[in-house]
Amino acid sequence: MEFFLEISVIIVITTIVAGMLRWLKQPLIIGYIFTGILLGPAFLDLVRSGDTLEIFSHIGIALLLFTVGLNIDPKILKKVGKVSLITGVGQVIFTSAIGYFIGILLGFSIVASLYIAVALTFSSTIIIMKLLSDKNETDTLYGRIAIGFLLVQDLIVVLALIVISSFADGTSVVSSVLIALLRGAGLIGATLLIGHYVLPRAMRVIARSQEFLLLFSVSWCLALASLSFFLNLSIEIGALLAGITLAMTPYRYEIGSKMIPLRDFFIILFFILLGSQMHFADITQYIVPVAVFSSFILVGNPIIVMILMGLLGYTKRNSFLAGLTVAQISEFSLILVALGVKAGHLTSEILSLVTVIGLITITGSTYLILYADKIYPYLAKYLSIFEKKGKKVDEYKYGKEGEYDVVLFGYNRIGFDILEALKDLKSKFLIVDYNPDIILELAKQKIVAKYGDAGDIELLNQLKLKKVKMVISTIPGMDTNLLLIQKAKESNKDMAVVVTSHQINDAMKLYDAGASYVLMPHFLGGYYLSKMIEDGKFGLGDLLKEKNAHLKHLRKRKALGREYPKHEKHL
Repeated sequence: MEFFLEISVIIVITTIVAGMLRWLKQPLIIGYIFTGILLGPAFLDLVRSGDTLEIFSHIGIALLLFTVGLNIDPKILKKVGKVSLITGVGQVIFTSAIGYFIGILLGFSIVASLYIAVALTFSSTIIIMKLLSDKNETDTLYGRIAIGFLLVQDLIVVLALIVISSFADGTSVVSSVLIALLRGAGLIGATLLIGHYVLPRAMRVIARSQEFLLLFSVSWCLALASLSFFLNLSIEIGALLAGITLAMTPYRYEIGSKMIPLRDFFIILFFILLGSQMHFADITQYIVPVAVFSSFILVGNPIIVMILMGLLGYTKRNSFLAGLTVAQISEFSLILVALGVKAGHLTSEILSLVTVIGLITITGSTYLILYADKIYPYLAKYLSIFEKKGKKVDEYKYGKEGEYDVVLFGYNRIGFDILEALKDLKSKFLIVDYNPDIILELAKQKIVAKYGDAGDIELLNQLKLKKVKMVISTIPGMDTNLLLIQKAKESNKDMAVVVTSHQINDAMKLYDAGASYVLMPHFLGGYYLSKMIEDGKFGLGDLLKEKNAHLKHLRKRKALGREYPKHEKHL
């Protein structure tokens, strides 16, 4: 009962703080962390059941990585595996080397500098996954690459923790690392085999009950996460594998939609616990090191990633967005330094130093990632130094550049139906989408398409919109649509601009900004049915005709892989 009261107080205070931040239009994730600090020993000291909260937070971590895994196709991992591996390992090497020399220059001992440097290399997979999920950008190319190199970092940090633990308990470092690698390889191999040969058949039976589907999904996630932990690997690896294996089944989106509310509740507890465990001792003597190290993480780490991705031939925009995902240190960084203190290698002041760096960089990077689309246009011309000349590896396109009557932004939504109408009209059209898989799919159909982000000003300038008669956006992102309207009207004041919105107030703002028409998908179904009724098509025979036409349309969509249209906020 005491824990019930404690968790009730924690949730109420979290709601108040989160409500204040939402009113101030600030990221809620910052509110969760600051709530933890407020509830921690430095202030109210209300967190007494830390062990129980830690269990809940681990469940949240597992569910978060599981839902991310549901959106990862092993074929996609293969495509971004090279850049993720090179970028992940390269960033760890360069960040640790530069961090070490910064520590030495600031007067830290060799051991302390080494620990700090290693701690600075790891970025928070949990925070980045949460931010990418909130922005609906886990399917973007940069999102996939970021997830890839964050997983590489996780593997490296597991090995680093094994090494430090071995120093502490006296066991052989080499044997511990080799055993961990063998266990990891075995776990990955076994789960992928099960996911390929066993789960697809089993899921056809399990999915007959929606309640049982949810129960099985949660149990599968927690089972693999627990098995991973039992094998002395991180629970993130097991949970992610659980999601990837279910991603091979047709029920991935259905499972994901059911898991999101459960995931969000538990992950909130993780951020609260993270904030409550931050140690704030007297670090006035470390103000300069905190400022230097924090600046290095917020600026230096993204630059390292941009250099590496630029050398691999990626565009500066994807390099910039991926680089921002390493602009903070991980919760593992605090664990690593805490192990160093326990082993007698470090003083508690170093732990406090890294804690403050963590708070600053987590807060700073959260804003950088959430507002990256608004920041990029101001920096774009300066970032050209990180971009190789010539064709880029991420410039997916099909068909020759030319003049178009219509440009459609966003295919994997209602854009499918719009495309069919454009084909019938025999219009010259171009489709722009941020998912490279969709561009490849359209290329197979010999449809002119280009990979890109509708919020990228440089892309809009390249499209030569001056002679375009109509621009259609199926993206519900308000900022993106406002930018499209602005650029379209600047290019051709007579151009028709059709955009999409899910909110009435946003639709009114888009009309005020110059939109020719605003699609509101949530209202179209009811409107269509009302027109059928007005036309007298409410008899059984009329409805059966509509049913047959609808079934024909749905079968066509399903055959083309459009069974689950997504609704991202951004393209």
